[in-house]
Amino acid sequence: MASYLDALKTIVKDPLASSALELGHAICSKQVSSLELTEAFLGRIGDVNPQLNALCHIAEETARRLARAADEELARGVRRSPLHGVPFTVKDWIEVADMPCIAGDERYRTYVPSHNATTVSRLLDAGCVLLGKTTVGDDSSVYGRVSNPYRLSCTPGGSSSGEAAIIAASGSPFGLGSDSGGSIREPAHLCGIAGLRPTTGRIPITGHLPRINTFVDPRTVIGPMARFVDDLTAILPILSGVDWRDPSVVPMPVGDPSRVNCASLRGAFYTNYASQEPSADGGAIALRAARFLDGAGIRMTERWPSRLDEVLGITHEYWSRAGSEGLADEWQPDGCGKLTGVEVERHLWQWDRFRRTLIAFMEEFDFIVTPVSDYAAREHGRTGGAPYCLPYSLAGAPCVVVRAGTSSDGLPVGVQVVARPWREDVALAVAKMIEAQFGGWTRPTI
Repeated sequence: MASYLDALKTIVKDPLASSALELGHAICSKQVSSLELTEAFLGRIGDVNPQLNALCHIAEETARRLARAADEELARGVRRSPLHGVPFTVKDWIEVADMPCIAGDERYRTYVPSHNATTVSRLLDAGCVLLGKTTVGDDSSVYGRVSNPYRLSCTPGGSSSGEAAIIAASGSPFGLGSDSGGSIREPAHLCGIAGLRPTTGRIPITGHLPRINTFVDPRTVIGPMARFVDDLTAILPILSGVDWRDPSVVPMPVGDPSRVNCASLRGAFYTNYASQEPSADGGAIALRAARFLDGAGIRMTERWPSRLDEVLGITHEYWSRAGSEGLADEWQPDGCGKLTGVEVERHLWQWDRFRRTLIAFMEEFDFIVTPVSDYAAREHGRTGGAPYCLPYSLAGAPCVVVRAGTSSDGLPVGVQVVARPWREDVALAVAKMIEAQFGGWTRPTI
């Protein structure tokens, strides 16, 4: 592995630390082939996955076949996208044809889908190379324990845990995660990478398991994860748009972060609210990011939306409603639910009242900066959560998490940038400013 990488480094600066866009450029300019890069990433996976348990299915032959096809197309003058030939990974809640999709559930141990999720198809159509499927959750009977590459005794978070861990450890340039209550954002924070939770309705969730009914659940989305904010910017247009399967998708244009006039933006920030407090490191780093933005010419105001104290109750009631999440097309509720019909209607009314409150708050502000969690990576077995993510899951708002510092004991700490609906470009532009100032992803020692 080492000698092979040394040879590659004479062509590409550092293939396992380069951005997906840099790798795409190197392939296009014939500095390196897709197959050479794919072999390098498969080698890296072989080195780190026994310690991380981040991939549950490594698709070596599929990856090599796709890489050869990408190189052959490029030789004919066909370049499908800026990420043509670049490898990627997929969370095991997202279906890939002819590969197991256990979805963290014992019921699906033998399930092998026959079709790709829309998001997977779109990346393959863009010429990207699938390396495999990544584990879900940080410790389960289905996958076992998944470790954080910055400290193996710590959790990478959930549920896009394996995805964040393998990207942070340079085993994959980018990948697909999914986020309901923070499952892209929390692992991105704990593993020191960048993650995008798009506006609900931006990216189809067709092919997500558990099945999601977006009519009653505007929380769950599929989104990209990568080491660098620019890569999220490149991936978003590939994934976005109507697929004629997911009725929640809106054909909204995708904005370009490079065209956002950051000096004209108005931002809010907060660290404490109601009874919620972040860790000392998390609060200090979020405050430092806000002060940097203010010093860079953005008008920053310390303020938080009202009704944040209602978020946890609304979320718990959401979990208490009956749902049908299996593979059948017919209503098959998982349990009977704990709410009566009247209680469900009251819950939906309270949920919508919170959404109205937040959208009124966003009339005054273009974005909000917050911590992500009340902790940096914790030891396995210790409890914790990502309460700063929950309000914006309920609202279906676009959010970007980017590393903005390091805890006092040497672990990554991210911040969350929340924007108005459909303004991922604003969240990405602000996140890139923070990344440029504070360094973003740094290589773990694993």
